[in-house]
Amino acid sequence: MVKSISVMGLGKLGSPLAACFAAAGFRVHAVDVEAEKVETINRGMPPMHEPGLGELIAKSEGRLRAGQDPEQAVRESDATFIVVGTPSEAAGGFSLRYVLPVCQSIGRVLHTKPGFHLVVLTSTVMPESTDGEVKTTLERASGKICGKDFGLCYSPEFIALGTVIRDFYNPDFLLIGESDQRSGDVLADIYRRVCKNSPPIARMNFVSAEITKLAVNAYVTTKISFANMIARLCECLPGADANYVTGALGLDSRIGTKYLQGAVSYGGPCFPRDNRAMAALAERAGAFSDLAVVTDRFNRAQVKWIAELTKRHYLGTGAIGILGLTYKPDTDVVDESFGLLLAGELTAENLPVAVYDPSADSRRVAGINEKLRFTESAPECVEGSDVVVIATPWAQFHQISNGSWARRGYPRTVVDCWRAFTRLNGVEGVRYVRLGFGEEVERAAETGVSTD
Repeated sequence: MVKSISVMGLGKLGSPLAACFAAAGFRVHAVDVEAEKVETINRGMPPMHEPGLGELIAKSEGRLRAGQDPEQAVRESDATFIVVGTPSEAAGGFSLRYVLPVCQSIGRVLHTKPGFHLVVLTSTVMPESTDGEVKTTLERASGKICGKDFGLCYSPEFIALGTVIRDFYNPDFLLIGESDQRSGDVLADIYRRVCKNSPPIARMNFVSAEITKLAVNAYVTTKISFANMIARLCECLPGADANYVTGALGLDSRIGTKYLQGAVSYGGPCFPRDNRAMAALAERAGAFSDLAVVTDRFNRAQVKWIAELTKRHYLGTGAIGILGLTYKPDTDVVDESFGLLLAGELTAENLPVAVYDPSADSRRVAGINEKLRFTESAPECVEGSDVVVIATPWAQFHQISNGSWARRGYPRTVVDCWRAFTRLNGVEGVRYVRLGFGEEVERAAETGVSTD
């Protein structure tokens, strides 16, 4: 039975996973090349923003320790989880430039280490990678045979930043690509000791698991895009309401309600790149990739469409305010976020843009778009703006009073991308525009006057 686990990589996924394993009773040896992350964890503090991570590290009761020596960590553990980045390449695939050096370090230890050791790759990779370069690197460095002398599994997590801990403890299902039955059994036992629910486990060979990982996210992006298509359609037909349409669609058990809201383009570190990787994979294999390609093209078009809508409402006397730069609430990640992409579309036309986000790293954002004006609070962002776009539905934005939204003279336009601030509809001094609703968007766009 596995008692000790090593985790290679203390990023936004690796740190929470290491803490989850430790809180569940495993001894965890966490490794990262960045000394600051290592020192932070050893002080009992979270090295990045993730709700609940600090409390979870505290619950580890000394079972979690971090270092910078991957070989020592492997020697002192029974199973190793590789949780390092696999950056996207220009052609749409993923690079193994961080994965393979880790595999070499693991293999060097396995060369002299007695007993069976399980290696688990959780990083998203292109199909044929695990049974190809990953396994080959481990075997060459160790001089041992995969599936006989050591085990190898591909087991990516289906979790979202901001809810990593909850998702890891309560997954919809577990995906295991295995070199052999013994390896899959060992990993399944680890998960059963950690998960708080009893998820089904899908076990298969490496390449099928690799395809499954891409397929899940590619399907979700298609579903999001379909819901957005419905929302854009509703905006063109007076009286049509996307909430009713998508709500009814979700009642069909073949469809379901998740990711069917109809709002803005999807973003983040996984969805866009996994969808593009699926298209790249299909093209490389000689299969059709039209659906994935069109989904990506449609998703990018959403940003331009809402940018045009925003410009139609802009009076030219103040700024355009954007509330929310992270790709979702409760995270600090801005990778391909709608708010940041929208800001880019607007500043590219030299329009003044004021932004506020409670969590986004302003230095990183400024490095991406130096034309943005950062405000100290959400009310400050609202106050100086002719048009305010609610790009990310942070809960704290609901604390802004109606009086702060309103202004004297010509009404301030509020573009509610998530239809979450309907209380502003009818507030004097506010022109409320909710996406996915036909009458208000259409009339406002055509006449330039409020329909409230």
